[in-house]
Amino acid sequence: MPLDKMMSAAEVIAELRDGMTIGIGGWGGRRKPMALVREILRSPLRELTVVSYGGPEVGMLCAAGKLRRLIYGFVSLDVIPLEAHFRRARQAGTLEVMELDEGLLQWGLRAAAMRLPFLPARTGLGSDVMRVNPDLATVRSPYADAESLLAMPALTLDAALLHVNRADRRGSSQLLGPDPFFDEWFARAATRCYISCEERVDTSCFDDAQLARVAMPIERSLVNGVVEAPWGAHPTSCAPHYGIDVKHLKEYSATAADDSAWDEWRQRWVDCSPADYLAAAGGAEHIASLPLPVF
Repeated sequence: MPLDKMMSAAEVIAELRDGMTIGIGGWGGRRKPMALVREILRSPLRELTVVSYGGPEVGMLCAAGKLRRLIYGFVSLDVIPLEAHFRRARQAGTLEVMELDEGLLQWGLRAAAMRLPFLPARTGLGSDVMRVNPDLATVRSPYADAESLLAMPALTLDAALLHVNRADRRGSSQLLGPDPFFDEWFARAATRCYISCEERVDTSCFDDAQLARVAMPIERSLVNGVVEAPWGAHPTSCAPHYGIDVKHLKEYSATAADDSAWDEWRQRWVDCSPADYLAAAGGAEHIASLPLPVF
């Protein structure tokens, strides 16, 4: 693995292939690697399986016809409870799905991270998780309790796409917000991991004092490529830098009403350069002024 891992978004997506299983980090409307997702939308990639605590990336990939299968704990924009383009694809039956709860999704990632075929869990037993996923199996404890447990299969990823606050050229990174979500497990479950960052920094920034107080859950040995992408999570939030662009997400959601509205939205927000995207979004000052979500 090269010492200098800096790449462009286009170079990262060029390393992906049709039919891959891609894990996308973040959580609903928060810290999604949207600059990388927009690059997928511009690419010829298709027939993808996506694993995600879904947000607008799922809806956009559905609208663009990029997805064959989705494995998810939810698909929400936070401020808009159900992602509109995902709803449209789900109701039309154009998408294969594995519907899980939030806990089982991360349990599957942990199993893959530990190179195990499955992990046992009580979660899901006696619920509709078993009904809507008839392929899920149970196992019996080999010990005296002989308890029957759900066997959550490993969610092994071909690649993980994540967004972080800061990173250096070697792949060391920091999350400055209050919640790392489950990004570490996406990275560990993946054969290859790519991160976009708000700011590229020198390795000297990661001194002992910083390490003691700031989360660095993604080991640089797991990272294959780093993309510098300021405002790269927009329109989702990236604490502490900026919040969710609610107006933008409402306009985006409205395009699920018909194909022509989506085509017009895509032309403005996807088929453009990063500089044009930033200008259309109101510029750096506007994005920086977006209030952080409070949950």
